[in-house]
Amino acid sequence: MEKTDIRSMTLPELETFIVETLGDKKFRAGQIYDWIHVKLIQSFDEMTNLSRDLRSRLEEIATLRPLTLVECLVSEIDGTRKYLFRMDDGSIIESVLMKYKHGNSVCISSQVGCRMGCRFCASTLAGLERNLSASEMLGQVYAIQRESGERVSNVVIMGTGEPLDNYDSAVRFMRMISDEKGLHISQRNITLSTCGMVPEIYKLADEQLQVTLAISLHASSDEKRKSMMPIADRYSIAELLKACRYYYDTSGRRLTFEYSLASGVNDTPEDARNLAHLLKGFMWHVNLIPINPVEEREYVQSDRKSIVNFKNNLEKYGGNVTIRREMGRDIQAACGQLRRRYMTQLENKEV
Repeated sequence: MEKTDIRSMTLPELETFIVETLGDKKFRAGQIYDWIHVKLIQSFDEMTNLSRDLRSRLEEIATLRPLTLVECLVSEIDGTRKYLFRMDDGSIIESVLMKYKHGNSVCISSQVGCRMGCRFCASTLAGLERNLSASEMLGQVYAIQRESGERVSNVVIMGTGEPLDNYDSAVRFMRMISDEKGLHISQRNITLSTCGMVPEIYKLADEQLQVTLAISLHASSDEKRKSMMPIADRYSIAELLKACRYYYDTSGRRLTFEYSLASGVNDTPEDARNLAHLLKGFMWHVNLIPINPVEEREYVQSDRKSIVNFKNNLEKYGGNVTIRREMGRDIQAACGQLRRRYMTQLENKEV
C-alpha cells in the first residue's frame, strides 16, 4: 500500500485525514502540523506529545517524504552552501543556501531534471525525470534550516526544473511555506522564476499570491531568444510580456527580468537599447546574470567591461538594473552543476 504524504497536506486537509482515516481527535492534526512545519521533525517518533499507538498508526499509513543529505559543499569565497539531497525513491536534487546582509535565502528545485532545454543551463542536459511534490519542495527548506541552524527568510524557486511546469505543487508549496501556522515566510519574500510559460503566468496571476515573478528573458529579440530557449518557439516575447503585464496589473507586484549575458550573443549596446524598448511601460527591474560556464555548452561569459557597459546603457533608459552577485562559484553553485557532476561520477562507477 502506498503511504499518504501528509507533509503536503494543509492543516484542514490534515484534520480531515486524522478524523476520517485515523479516527482520532481533530486537535491532533494541529499538533502534528506543528511538529512537521514548525519544529521540522523528520520522523513520527519525534512527535513526543502523541501516544505511541498514534505514532505507530501514522508510521503504517503515512509518510513525511524524507530527504537524506548526500553532500554539502561550503564556499570559501562567500559561505554559500550547496546541498545534494536524495529522496525516498532515490532521486537526487540540489538546493542552495545563500547568506546576505538582509537574511538567508534558499534556492530550491521544483523538478528532478528539466525538459525546457535552455541551451545555457546544466539542469536540462539529462531531461526531466519527474516533478517534485510540495512535500519535497518544503523538505529542502526545512532540511537546510535544520542543518544550518539559521532562520530562512527568503525562498527562491529557481533551482533545477521549471516551477510552472509543476504548477500545482509549486502553488501549494508557496501557500504552505507562507502559512502563519508553519514557517510563515512572507509571500513578498518568495520569488518564482519561469522561462515563460504564458498560460500558467495568467493562471498564477489569478491565484492572488503576493510572490515576485522573475522572467527568464535573456534576449531582446525573438530570433535571439529562440537560439537560446526552446520555449521561445511556443511563445513570442510580445505574448510573454502581455502575460507579464496581466500579472503586474492583477497582483500589483513588480516583475524582475533575468538576463544572462553571453559574450558576443546578447551583450551589445544594441541589445541593451532593444531590451529597454521592450520593457517600456513596465516598472521594470533587470537582473543581469554573468552566464555560468557549463562544460557541455558553448556559451562564454561576457567580460566585466561588457557587463558594466550593458548595465550603464540600460540605466540610461530609466530602469532599475542590478548585476547578480556570483555566489558559490568555487563549489559549482550554478543551477544543475553539482547534481550533474554527482550523476556523472555515479555513472562512471557503474561502468
